[in-house]
Amino acid sequence: MDFDLIIVGGGLAGASLAAALQGTRYRIALVEARAPAVVEGWDPRVYAISPSCADFLREIGIWQHLDSARIAPVHAMTIRGDAGGELEFASYDSGLSELAWIVESGRMQRELWETVKRQHNVTMLVGGLPEAMAVERESVSLALPGRKTVYGRLMVGADGVNSWVRAQAGIDAEITPYGERGVVANFTCAEDHRHRAFQWFREDGILALLPLPGRMVSMVWSCADELADSLLALDGAALCRRVADATGGALGALELVTSAQAFPLRFMRVASVVKERVALVGDAAHAIHPLSGHGINLGFQDARALAELLKKLPSWRDPGELAVLRGYARTRAEEPFLVQYATHGLNRLFGSRNPLLAAVRNAGLNLTGRLPVVRNALVRYAVSGRF
Repeated sequence: MDFDLIIVGGGLAGASLAAALQGTRYRIALVEARAPAVVEGWDPRVYAISPSCADFLREIGIWQHLDSARIAPVHAMTIRGDAGGELEFASYDSGLSELAWIVESGRMQRELWETVKRQHNVTMLVGGLPEAMAVERESVSLALPGRKTVYGRLMVGADGVNSWVRAQAGIDAEITPYGERGVVANFTCAEDHRHRAFQWFREDGILALLPLPGRMVSMVWSCADELADSLLALDGAALCRRVADATGGALGALELVTSAQAFPLRFMRVASVVKERVALVGDAAHAIHPLSGHGINLGFQDARALAELLKKLPSWRDPGELAVLRGYARTRAEEPFLVQYATHGLNRLFGSRNPLLAAVRNAGLNLTGRLPVVRNALVRYAVSGRF
């Protein structure tokens, strides 16, 4: 049970890292409590995948195996403030084919899992949670249920915002609950969305409708816990009316496809994404507000950057050396920091009821819309992660 990498967490970030290292010399253990469930029907949890991350998924053999009939491109986006501000993005104006792709979380997870299962250099260790972890000078060990211990040279924490690996490694994390939840559900709509995404910065939260195939949309309503409770308590017809009213009937009457679910929203910064023989990826390394749509894109870019660094290492280099891992940390220092604080700041700005701030933030949306250079720079960043 000796490995080069031990990846704890088989979610999207952890599984994509393993898939990105297929065909390499690295022996990998992927540790996960349970295999992902088989997806039935439509998944209310979706992600807006940037074209850059879609390219990454294509490179590792995932994208081309997803059902294209269940993926929707985003060609335009409308953002509306709470006092008349409005901002429009269009892929055509920026010379792009699409701004993003809307993909169901569960189906993407299942395809990643099945791909990794077929890899000759990956051992799947499924069932039970790790019990102990020890970092030595030349190795790291992980005790699993049943007195089984695995050894490796690098431990990767891909186990979410409440990362066990991060805690065991002694990496400090500052977690700030927003006192909000993201309420998600899918609807059919009377009007054609024409592959346009919508986002409303409202007094009661941030509401987004993302295009799905046909006349379907996925809703993400980021709101205070009290409103989230009231939305979850509504029956299907009442929820449809509530969302249609909140959007000003932008897409006409709505009909519920999947029942509403909710997940807590938190802001998290870590002291470092690496330590001797330990690296963090995905939500274990950073947690952000969903208003930017960048969440899992940051996780995929983490996996891509770490995989590229490891593939370039000469065979005699130890992948768990701190000097090696600091290269990964430097590569991933800027983007998560900028996205985290931009989304955190926007959430706080639009969450304030100060009338002066309301005028400033809505004027900012309108001004950005009238400055093509600024608007297109924002589009390029959303697509590639680089200005």
